Amino acid sequence: MTDTPSLSPTVFVHPSADVEEGARVGDGTKIWHLAHVRSTARVGSGCVIGRNVYVDAEVVVGDLVKIQNNVSVYQGVTLEDEVFVGPCAVFTNDFRPRAQNPDWKITPTLVRRGASIGANATLVCGIEVGEYAMIAAGSVVTRDVAPYQLVAGNPARPKGWVNERGDVVSRDPHPPTP
Repeated sequence: MTDTPSLSPTVFVHPSADVEEGARVGDGTKIWHLAHVRSTARVGSGCVIGRNVYVDAEVVVGDLVKIQNNVSVYQGVTLEDEVFVGPCAVFTNDFRPRAQNPDWKITPTLVRRGASIGANATLVCGIEVGEYAMIAAGSVVTRDVAPYQLVAGNPARPKGWVNERGDVVSRDPHPPTP
């Protein structure tokens, strides 16, 4: 672990983790085995950063976020408060990746408060996942997901609606009428 005297004494960093000098980590956050948090990343309070998680430069992670094992959160991704990211979920940040591309440009992804991303889901960059939305395990998300919407499949398609607790409240794929 890089020496980071600016961390609060309530932050737990496993000895095998690397939190670079300058990273901002909120009170009560736990960073587990082999995780890596880059110097310009911001991680909120009360978070759990699982084993082998990579939090890239300029990433913003809100409060009370849980990122399960083997997730890479690349530059351009913002996770608002209370987001859950399941194990092995994947974020991308480039529409046209090439090993050598002088015109490489980061395309942002925003995951709103309380959203849940299932294990092994892939989120293609440039999307917004709405508040309390739920993405099923293994889904490939190529479009925006509405607040409280449940999506599944490859590509991910609407499958219903959930409440803030994650209970399915409707299997109608169409938005509820007010």
